[in-house]
Amino acid sequence: MKRRDFIRVAGVGALATGGLAACKDKTADKGAGAPAVMRQQTIRWKMVTTWPKNFPGLGTGAEKLARLITEMSGGRIEVKVYGAKELVPAFEVFDVVSRGTAQMGHGSAYYWKGKNAAFQFFSAVPFGFTADEQNAWLFHGGGMELWEEAYAPFGVVPLAAGNTGVQMAGWFNREINSLEDLKGLKMRIPGLGGEVLKRAGGTPVNLPGGELFTSLQSGVIDATEWVGPYNDLAFGLYKAARYYYYPGWHEPGTTLEAIVNKQAFEALPADLQAIVRAACRVANDEILVEYVARNNDALEKLKKEHHVDVRRLPDDVLARLRTLSEEVVQELAESSEQARRIYESFSRFRDKVFAWTDISERAYLDSRQG
Repeated sequence: MKRRDFIRVAGVGALATGGLAACKDKTADKGAGAPAVMRQQTIRWKMVTTWPKNFPGLGTGAEKLARLITEMSGGRIEVKVYGAKELVPAFEVFDVVSRGTAQMGHGSAYYWKGKNAAFQFFSAVPFGFTADEQNAWLFHGGGMELWEEAYAPFGVVPLAAGNTGVQMAGWFNREINSLEDLKGLKMRIPGLGGEVLKRAGGTPVNLPGGELFTSLQSGVIDATEWVGPYNDLAFGLYKAARYYYYPGWHEPGTTLEAIVNKQAFEALPADLQAIVRAACRVANDEILVEYVARNNDALEKLKKEHHVDVRRLPDDVLARLRTLSEEVVQELAESSEQARRIYESFSRFRDKVFAWTDISERAYLDSRQG
């Protein structure tokens, strides 16, 4: 019995060995001796950004996104990140991705408003959505589809890939006690917020982050907004301006975007496309929660160690800025048929979500104050 069992097992082993040998022969005939996954070439992408290399929150967020894509794809896509000016200037990122010179970029939609003013809806609207509300509109209110439509003529696929949360109003070298103090003010402030400042009598200036400190210190500008305490401390802006104002009326929940060259994206197999999208969703959340976690510690350091004068903008100034913001956004909505459709989607969702926010988060926050 034992002898018969041995012969049977040996026979099965021989069949298995023969089968494997046959498989190897067939594979060899096809010119490939490794599994299909191993035979695939690594796809190498360049990501250009509007941020200084490895700058906290923004630059490091882009780096984390690149690592996520590489790790989630098992190394099938490798993404190398270039900070502002390493390959191209900060404000040329969109053009470089559109042309396909780089496959991917990281920035924010209001930097490209010269291409289409309606892009600004997908970045930040003064007195508009908070981060949670903005994400809700994009992913569950039709905003993402409109964003993709707006970028399509440029051969670019937009993906939400971060949010700063509510920003600070900025750094000022003069006190803001009334509307008169805004007149003649030269301030770095992009997007729709810059247009609002212009109508209030100021002069908006668009500068990349890397130029803010020297411009403020030298007097080229009188004030600047950037993001919030976490980033502003890293730039040392407290050394160049005396007053730090809040709230960030102009950017209550700014979306950071990953943009991908459409041709490069569509060349990916379906699973890698899904990985790129999923990695951006992770980064969209990760960057926001990092700001929530870091801003307060940075603010405490600015106040206690650097003795920064933190002030709230006067109510009458905020009220006037709110009125001007409504005018600016309404005029943008009337600037084109596409802008009108985006605004209609934005405003419909705003009316619904603001009503819920009032009886949920606002009511809770008021009650939490005691």
